[in-house]
Amino acid sequence: MKAIVVKEFGGPDVLRIEDVPQPKPGKGQVLVRLKAAGVNPYDTYMRAGQYAVKPPLPYTPGSDGAGIVEAVGEGVTLTKPGDRVYIAGSISGAYAQFALTQETQVHALSERVSFAQGAAVYVPYATAFRALEQKARALPGETVLIHGASGGVGVAAIQIARARGMRVIGTAGTQRGRDLAAREGAHHVLDHRSGGYRDEILSLTGGKGVNVILEMLANVNLGADLRLLADGGRVVVIGSRGEATINPRDAMARDASVIGMMLWKCPPEEEAVIHAALVAGLANGTLGPVVGKELPLAQAAEAHRAIMEPGAYGKIVLIP
Repeated sequence: MKAIVVKEFGGPDVLRIEDVPQPKPGKGQVLVRLKAAGVNPYDTYMRAGQYAVKPPLPYTPGSDGAGIVEAVGEGVTLTKPGDRVYIAGSISGAYAQFALTQETQVHALSERVSFAQGAAVYVPYATAFRALEQKARALPGETVLIHGASGGVGVAAIQIARARGMRVIGTAGTQRGRDLAAREGAHHVLDHRSGGYRDEILSLTGGKGVNVILEMLANVNLGADLRLLADGGRVVVIGSRGEATINPRDAMARDASVIGMMLWKCPPEEEAVIHAALVAGLANGTLGPVVGKELPLAQAAEAHRAIMEPGAYGKIVLIP
């Protein structure tokens, strides 16, 4: 089968397509014929050797994908060959024509969702759900600020927050991205490249501030985020590309919390809750991933360059 193989950490050009043996499912395992694989920012950090987790070399990147169950191993009872599924992690990596997974990493994919959309589910939607529901404990009626609302996690967060009855303020750096965030349900969308957008946020909340902030770039925004919170407000740090400077008094004055999260730290029982909600949301139409760009598997390097550029728009997926 064809797969992207990384033999050394480095720039995008270390992503090379090769012929590798097709895996066979063992006990409790499932082999999925992938129709699409999702690309996430963390994939680029891992490829560069800068992520908290360094996989042993060589490895095939990717944790997000969707396709059809090809074969199952001994003891598998929750899925069967021919089922449409999305995967939430993989033993062998998702940038490939086939992915070997544990049975617990395979989840039903509704017929109303395309395979490309299915490849946009796991990391973006599980991250957004965990941040909003399990970390921030956001409630209906609260106001949520989503920085980077036009990216994969941002779009997911808008949809989940709206379905839960929250008021959503989003930011995006391009008009195209702002249009997307508005189309997906954000009540207000601001240009985070505009010098006065933080004043607009306070104005929209009558000077009280927002209850929850989902922060994708904490090294740039965290210090100012604390001054945008209402009393008892919470910032959930989803992404950061460096150190941040804050004034602790800004948090103290608002009785506020800064909460870090990493999806890989999610315990199994909480992950089961996440996927039960996502499967239901995809099936009933509440959730609908937005695919911004589809590229052939062989262009994985281009996908890694594109995902780190400003102006995020939905999810980038690779087609094996």
